[in-house]
Amino acid sequence: MKRKEKLRELNELSGEQLKERLKDLSIALLKNRFEAKTGHVDNPCLVREIRKDIARVKTIESARAGRAK
Repeated sequence: MKRKEKLRELNELSGEQLKERLKDLSIALLKNRFEAKTGHVDNPCLVREIRKDIARVKTIESARAGRAK
């Protein structure tokens, strides 16, 4: 999925859905880091993509918090 498509999709989510997405991404990051350390990783670039997705979600959450003030 392209970056703009990801941003559009994340912007359409509600606050609760964003929190749920962040939780899911954090769990996926933990699992992929563990697999990378044990040497059983399918896609080594996936860890970086997940970290970037987490940053996108956190950025959207902070932007919404700034607008709410």
